[in-house]
Amino acid sequence: MNCTYQYQGFDIEIAVEADFDWSRGCTATEGFGYVAVVRICKADVAVAVFSPLRFGESQGKPFPSEADALMGGHSAGRRIVDDLFHS
Repeated sequence: MNCTYQYQGFDIEIAVEADFDWSRGCTATEGFGYVAVVRICKADVAVAVFSPLRFGESQGKPFPSEADALMGGHSAGRRIVDDLFHS
């Protein structure tokens, strides 16, 4: 799942990826989740402001659903723009 949002002169691109880690569980359902890969660009410019960032929930755990990962990535992208570019 991929989405792009415009926010305060920036494009926040979010790609949701499946994340599986054998160390988190014995079965596929226990160790499976999603991460959000966030890329921030100036509006209408193809070059990212910095390298893409991967986000999961707290303590390094993946999000339980694609929708959670998308919303978590969106929130993180907005906070980054607010904190780094509009302070």
